[in-house]
Amino acid sequence: MTEAKNTITVEQTGSPIRRSADQRATLVGLGLNKLHRRRTLQDTPAVRGMITKVAHLVRIVDEA
Repeated sequence: MTEAKNTITVEQTGSPIRRSADQRATLVGLGLNKLHRRRTLQDTPAVRGMITKVAHLVRIVDEA
């Protein structure tokens, strides 16, 4: 039996310029480093926490 994996797609909408090093590292951890870049990630509590930390720099495009 195959379990469906929940995913979440995020897009970077803000620049990491003049942001703290930990916010830049969080964007890199999410696989984002340029404006309008999108990544589809597993929807886990760790990923949700990372998105919350940089919520002013990203937007959720799709939740599946």
